[in-house]
Amino acid sequence: MSAPDYALEEAALRAGARVIAGVDEVGRGPLAGPVTAAAVILEIDRIPEGINDSKKLSPKHREVLAEEIMTGCDWAVGHASVEEIDALNILRASHLAMCRALAGLRQRPDLALVDGNLLPRDLPMPGQAVVKGDARSLSIAAASLVAKLLRDRIMVDLAQQHPGYGWEVNAGYPTKAHKQALLDLGVTPYHRRSFKPVHNILCKE
Repeated sequence: MSAPDYALEEAALRAGARVIAGVDEVGRGPLAGPVTAAAVILEIDRIPEGINDSKKLSPKHREVLAEEIMTGCDWAVGHASVEEIDALNILRASHLAMCRALAGLRQRPDLALVDGNLLPRDLPMPGQAVVKGDARSLSIAAASLVAKLLRDRIMVDLAQQHPGYGWEVNAGYPTKAHKQALLDLGVTPYHRRSFKPVHNILCKE
């Protein structure tokens, strides 16, 4: 698939939208840590070169681009905690993080381009769900880069508080080493108790 472009944004501008935000989240799959969403409003004449789906870029390139986006764009980030993930389920918690990110923007968007096939129930403005949005929309791809960078930094900090799980490397995802550490070291307050591997260990205790 080709790199994301500005076609969806341009169509919205032609339809009358003035301020368009891209929204994406990272962290649905991990066993530990928050789910993090970012919202980004790009300016058409100041779009950093090289924006792409965060999964297609090297960690260093992701970081450079995310820092450039955060320096030159209106952006905000929102999180949903482990407790909220366990209470709501991961989809609703992801949507909560998205709404929090949108609420943090300096400008109120006329339209939110949201990665995925479902819009958050409480979206505070009109929205358009975009399947594989980070591969299609520059605004969504920019949001994915910011969310990825900031969540990774959170997991590095948490790894210092709870060494042994490899969160500084695996960001809380269920790698073989992480699952073995769960067995050896037990469950931390930052593990998602509603996720099966963690739930199963708790049931054995």
